[in-house]
Amino acid sequence: MLGLNYASLDTDNKPAATPPIDVTALISDPAERVRLKGLLEETLYGSWPEGLPVSFSDWRIIVPDYLEGRGTLEEMDITIGADAGARTFQLVAAFPNGAVQAPVVIAQTFGSNCATFPEQPVTSLDGDPCTIRDFGKFAGMIISAVFGEYIAEAPVDLYFDAGFAYASFHASDFIPDDKDEAGPALEGLGGDPNPGSVLMAWAYAFSAAVTALEADERLDNERMAILGHSRHGKAALLAAAWDPRIDAVISHQSGFGGAALSRSPSGERLDRMVKSYPHWLAPSAAAYAADPARLPFDQHHLLALIAPRPLFLGNARRDVWSDPNSSYRAAIAASKVWKAYGETGLKDDITHFDPAADIAYFLRPGGHSIVDDDIEAFLAFLSAHLGTKPELPNRMRAP
Repeated sequence: MLGLNYASLDTDNKPAATPPIDVTALISDPAERVRLKGLLEETLYGSWPEGLPVSFSDWRIIVPDYLEGRGTLEEMDITIGADAGARTFQLVAAFPNGAVQAPVVIAQTFGSNCATFPEQPVTSLDGDPCTIRDFGKFAGMIISAVFGEYIAEAPVDLYFDAGFAYASFHASDFIPDDKDEAGPALEGLGGDPNPGSVLMAWAYAFSAAVTALEADERLDNERMAILGHSRHGKAALLAAAWDPRIDAVISHQSGFGGAALSRSPSGERLDRMVKSYPHWLAPSAAAYAADPARLPFDQHHLLALIAPRPLFLGNARRDVWSDPNSSYRAAIAASKVWKAYGETGLKDDITHFDPAADIAYFLRPGGHSIVDDDIEAFLAFLSAHLGTKPELPNRMRAP
């Protein structure tokens, strides 16, 4: 839990992901995709809120000469839901000067928008422009020291360098990451159905951001990537499984409920998650927490629903809580689906990172954080897959 142990690099002495994926059915029969999504909804995640209303405002230019004139910093309101229970949050985006059909990275953040864009006049939680830096100077230093420089602040300049626009929002501004507040917020949205869990709601917020951004001619709606760390990495996987408009996924240290196998005895485990964060999952998840072997699927099936689109799975040796070893075994099992589509699968080496692979596994030293090495790997993956306009027929969206 404290990052004092190391994840095992030995995957041969551990069971392969079960049950096996019916690869032929998944890539040839749309009913199999529907069936798998239904299992995910019925057991762990609850309903995907198909048709829940999404609306958004016009862009507000808040910094016209952002990053010393390299681009603009803009903000819009996104509203999800109907009637009095609809909830609004701010999407903040940085557009490079002269952007036309540019690729974009859409991130969910742990910190507020004030933390992601320090000292910029984005809208704070109280509705006024931000006037303080992230969490406060002292708290910010502690958080950055423990969880990495980029756990809150976004390296927008590096995304610009790679030719990408950047957009992000604070997921908890939509649905609070709080077991007491989350339930009433979900119930009030007015959909039929509403999101079945907070993770599914955050996933739908990713989809809402795609809806808002694909209308902007400065961006290429066929080169839209999403990025999430930890709990938001779980949401990113769900968003991509349900929304085929998402063209690439970075799921960093997503752990249980994300890429880590539910049947694994290591790390956080489902029983601990259900106890500590019951709002993340659907109430039905409690029935499987004590015996995950009863689940009719495991997380390699969730990964497989994203194929053949590019998927990045980030991990760290000391992040034993997120179980990098079982995430790798899930990725190995799922890579058969990418290969069946004619894409590049994983190599049989947990330490090998190939950013050009369509399912890319990254393992670095250190713990549960976002550091320079992670950003470098993110950018290598994004540049390999979305850095130039894809023209080949195998760069297709999943059905």
